[in-house]
Amino acid sequence: MWQQHLAILPILVPLFAALLQLLPWGDRPQPKRRAIGLLASILTLVLSIALLIQVNQNQMIVYALGNWSAPFGIVLMVDKLSALMMLITAILALPVLIYGCYAEDNLGSHFQALFQFQIMGIMGAFATGDIFNLFVFFEVLLISSYALLMHGGGKFRLRTTLHYVLLNLLGSALFLIGIGTLYGVTGTLNMADLATQIQQLTGDQAALAKAGGMMLLIVFGIKAAILPLHFWLPQAYSTTTGVVAALFAIMTKVGVYAIVRVYTLIFGPEANELAFIAHDWLWVMGLITMLAGAIGILGARDLRLLVAYLVVISIGTLIATYSLNDIATTGAMLFYLIHSTFITGALFLLADLIAFERGKTASRIVSGKKMANHSTYSVMFLVAAIAIIGLPPLSGFVGKLFILESASPNGTNFWLWGAVLGATLIMLISVTRAGSKMLWHTLSGKPNEQSAPLGKRAAVIMLLALSLTMTIFANPIRSYTTDVAEQLYDIQQYPSRVLTEGEK
Repeated sequence: MWQQHLAILPILVPLFAALLQLLPWGDRPQPKRRAIGLLASILTLVLSIALLIQVNQNQMIVYALGNWSAPFGIVLMVDKLSALMMLITAILALPVLIYGCYAEDNLGSHFQALFQFQIMGIMGAFATGDIFNLFVFFEVLLISSYALLMHGGGKFRLRTTLHYVLLNLLGSALFLIGIGTLYGVTGTLNMADLATQIQQLTGDQAALAKAGGMMLLIVFGIKAAILPLHFWLPQAYSTTTGVVAALFAIMTKVGVYAIVRVYTLIFGPEANELAFIAHDWLWVMGLITMLAGAIGILGARDLRLLVAYLVVISIGTLIATYSLNDIATTGAMLFYLIHSTFITGALFLLADLIAFERGKTASRIVSGKKMANHSTYSVMFLVAAIAIIGLPPLSGFVGKLFILESASPNGTNFWLWGAVLGATLIMLISVTRAGSKMLWHTLSGKPNEQSAPLGKRAAVIMLLALSLTMTIFANPIRSYTTDVAEQLYDIQQYPSRVLTEGEK
C-alpha cells in the first residue's frame, strides 16, 4: 500500500517531524526533539533508497495529488535524476544532524524543526512536476534557510543573512514574473506540458517565452551561486555555524538541479526556436565562476571562507560541464556533483571542529597551539584535502577524470580542460597552505585542552568515508549517472508519462 505513495513520503516525513518538534515537550524538550529528528532522518534515508530502487524499475513515478491528473492538478514527477538528488540529500542530512545533536542545536530554540523544514523544501523542489510549486518550495527553503543562517545570532551574521534574504526576495519576484510570462504564452505551468507547448511557439510568443526563460535563469543562478550572483555565498556560508553550512552544501545543488531540469526538459533540444537558450550563457558563467572561486581561495584568510570559495569553484565546474550539452559530460557532471556535496559538507564540519579546539585563533589561517585531537584532525584534513583538490586516489580525482575524459580537449572544450586543471592547481596551493599553517606549523606551549565530542568527529568521518566509497564503486555510480543523463535527454518520455498517467 505505502509503495504507491512513495514519491511523496520523503516530503511528508520531515514535514510531520518538524510539526512534532514544534510541540511543547515539557521541561527537557531537546532530547525528545533530537530523537524525533534522528528517526525522521533515518526514515527519510530508507524511503529515498526505496524510491531510487522503484524508479530504476519503473523509470519514472508520476504521483497526482488528490487524483487530479496533469496538467490540471499538482503532480510530483520523480525520475532517476530526482531520485538521485533526494538520496544525496538524505545521506548528507543524517551525519550533519548527528553533528548538530551535540549541543549545536541549543544555540537556537527551533533548530531541529527548521532542519526538517529545510529537508522538506529540498525534497519537494527535487520531486515537483510543475514550475509554480518549484517556486513554492523555493520559498520554503528561503524561510527556513534564513532562520538557520541566523542560528546562534550575532550582528555580523545578521548583516550577511540580510544580504542573502534581500537577494533571494528579488529572485522570488523575478521567479513570479518569469512563470507568469510563461503561463501567459503557454497556458500551463506543468513542466511536462510546458515542454510540449514551448515547441509550438513562434514569433512574438517565442520571444516572450524566451524572456520568461531568461528570468528563470537569473533566479536559478542566485540559488546556485553563479557569478555574478554568487557574492552572497562566501560571507553567508563562512559566518554561519558549521552544521548549517554543511547542510547548505546541498542548497546550491537545488539551483543546479533547477537549471538542468528546466533547460533540458523545457528549453532543450525539442524546443525548436527556444532550444538551448541558456547554454551559451551557462558556458561563460560557469568558467568565470570557477575563476572567481579560484581568486577567492587565494585571498582567503579563514578556513571557513576558503571552503565557501571551494563551493563556488565546484558550482562553476558543474555548470560549465553541463553546458556542453552531452550525455557523457552530464553523467560525469552528476558524479562530480555527488562528490562535491559530501566533501564540502565534511569540510565545513571539520573547519568548525578545528575552530572550536583552537580556541582564540579559531578558523583563521594562522599558526596556533596544538589541539586536543591534533593528530586526528591532521589526518582528516589530509583526506579531505586530497578529495576536494582532486588528487588520486579519492573521488575528487575520479570525478575530474570523468569530466576531462568526456570532454575531449578540442575547440571550446579546451577551455574547460584549462579551467579544471588551473583551478586544481590553485586549490592545491591554497588548501596546502591552509593545512600547513593551521595543522603542521604549530606554536610551542601547552596544547589547548578543550576537546570536541567523539560523536562530532564520527559524523565528519562518515562524510569523508563516502569519498572512499565513491572511489571503490566509481564504475557502478558512473554507470547510474550516465543512465540518469540518458533519461534526462530522452525528452519525449516526460510528456508521454506525465500527461497520460495520473496515479495516486
